Amino acid sequence: MDIISNNRSNRAAPRSSSHTRRERDSEQTKDDNPVKVEPNFNLSGNLAADTNTFNGVVVKYSEPAEARKPTGRWRLYVFKGEEQIDLLHVHRQSAYLLGRDRKVADIPIDHPSCSKQHAVLQYRQLSHTDDYGETNTQVKPYIIDLDTTNGTYVNSNRIPPSRYVELFHSDVIKFGYSTREYVLLQEEQAEKDAE
Repeated sequence: MDIISNNRSNRAAPRSSSHTRRERDSEQTKDDNPVKVEPNFNLSGNLAADTNTFNGVVVKYSEPAEARKPTGRWRLYVFKGEEQIDLLHVHRQSAYLLGRDRKVADIPIDHPSCSKQHAVLQYRQLSHTDDYGETNTQVKPYIIDLDTTNGTYVNSNRIPPSRYVELFHSDVIKFGYSTREYVLLQEEQAEKDAE
């Protein structure tokens, strides 16, 4: 006859689950120094794509906080060779996107060496302190190349990609390998020069 014993001595005693947790917690605090992560409230993923979408196209550029409409009247005179082929008034909004994609470009560039979204003419209000300690603000034109393959040129010099470059009265801008030249003139300055 077999006798079944209820003796627990053959089995290992179960460990207390709280004891095990305490050991794990103390090990984690010794080994792991938590890294503080600052919150990032910028748009990302689908929300960013929705925000930067215009006419069904995701726009590569978003305007900076210092974007402003210009106070003066600026114009782009478009030349092909010696002949003026167009005049563009570029003072009615704070930014103009230039590129081949007519769905999003404010100023279309039809040359095949240009990107769909090639560059942006952006007006920015910047403050500076003069020698007398007074703060002056001015709205000035800038151009930014949108990381294109064939580049953007100001006065025959290729500008660095994704960086604002200040433009001045009578600067000549070219895009990619296009032979068209865009001459930026401020109306008030042009009138002074004509006198």
